[in-house]
Amino acid sequence: MKRLLPHPGLSAMLLIVWLLMANDVTIGGALLGGVFALVLPKFTQPFWPDRPRMRFGRAFLGYLAIVVLDIVVANFQVARLILFRRNRDLRARWLVIPIRLTTPEAITMLAGTISLTPGTISSDVSADGRFLLVHALDVGDEAAEIARIKTRYEARLQRIFA
Repeated sequence: MKRLLPHPGLSAMLLIVWLLMANDVTIGGALLGGVFALVLPKFTQPFWPDRPRMRFGRAFLGYLAIVVLDIVVANFQVARLILFRRNRDLRARWLVIPIRLTTPEAITMLAGTISLTPGTISSDVSADGRFLLVHALDVGDEAAEIARIKTRYEARLQRIFA
């Protein structure tokens, strides 16, 4: 099975993205997407020598649920900030977040999650991979915001990439 699907997560993602881009689910489109989902990971396998170990179970689904919920809530918060606050009242801050994640895939997933959430954007990872630089649009308490990111995202990612 590993020879046919060297990266099952990548294959599933390719098939889903193909069907979404086609904007129509047909048998031919699904078959062509399936071919891409099987062939592309096989050709890119030499470039992924150390595939990360991920748990795609309850921890992953919980993480996705938290991220989607946070994106929806943050959209309303940012809209409220833009509509009802003046620019000079915003408390924009640069946050330096110490991270304990060790794999590049986990760090990238954390940075991507932060950037997907409106009002925050990941800017840089330190050269040693131990700190993440994040810009936040409105922060009252820096320590509380850092703790929130670490408990909501980083702790869950540590369970997924264990």
